[in-house]
Amino acid sequence: MYHAPAACPVCGDQLITTRKGCLQCGTEIAGEFAACEFCALNEADLELLRVFLGSRGNLREVERHLQVSYPTARTRLDAVLAKLGLTPPGDPAPAPEEPPAGDESGEYGEEIGAPASAQEQILARVASGELSAEVAAQLLGS
Repeated sequence: MYHAPAACPVCGDQLITTRKGCLQCGTEIAGEFAACEFCALNEADLELLRVFLGSRGNLREVERHLQVSYPTARTRLDAVLAKLGLTPPGDPAPAPEEPPAGDESGEYGEEIGAPASAQEQILARVASGELSAEVAAQLLGS
């Protein structure tokens, strides 16, 4: 199955579910159903939440499981909380996520800007948790 989009690809407004079906018997119901608050999260965000909840909120465990630094784990968790609207008042909003290295287009193909330097791409991959600091140091050293 596919992950349903949370935003309209035409206008960007929030989508609602209008049809539900049972895979077992084929029953279908139609109406306007509210989306869950977690539906807007991508797979990486959901994995982070699974690990966080499975470790009972221990960021050190998240750090070990995802093989990222503590600051990266914290930044990623803050970004997920912001997507869910759970940023406490007075806390600065985390920086928007960088696109994956080598990807210069947004979710629907719009151009974001000039390609980042190789160093910026590596640092963005570290910030997103895709690379460990050790691997990045090796890549930056070469």
